[in-house]
Amino acid sequence: MLAMKKIVYWQLILFIIICEVLGSIGSVFTFPNIQTWYVFLKKSPLNPPNWVFGPVWTLLFLLMGISVYLVWRNGWKKKNVSDSLLIFGGQFFFNILWSVVFFGQHSPIKGLLIISVLWILIILNIVAFWRVNKTAGLLLIPYLLWVSFASYLNLMVYLLN
Repeated sequence: MLAMKKIVYWQLILFIIICEVLGSIGSVFTFPNIQTWYVFLKKSPLNPPNWVFGPVWTLLFLLMGISVYLVWRNGWKKKNVSDSLLIFGGQFFFNILWSVVFFGQHSPIKGLLIISVLWILIILNIVAFWRVNKTAGLLLIPYLLWVSFASYLNLMVYLLN
């Protein structure tokens, strides 16, 4: 029988806070452009109201924080763990970059390219995390689903404008 690792709550909370703070970097580029650029774009009829995005991303960054903690606590010096954490860092970078490009540069086409890379990296991240800790991999599935939906929304903005 496998022994369950004890959760160190202050470490878990630290990982969640780090993900929430890093995730909020994108909002620096998003918020100023919602009422000045984004509001005037034609969007998909499935586009949710703007207020939905904040709570969804807060929840997703919470799940990401828990997920990365579950992998990290297995020993970041182990190759499978360090490789998984590198993939996580890469997908997180592309997550932030999407906001910089889509909202900051007002470029739906570049955003579409970046979100496509992000989508692939999230799949790689899920697989890598799954191999270290199945729960950690599962916790990233809502993120993949949301980014899949966001990819559709991005595509529609590009096609309609």
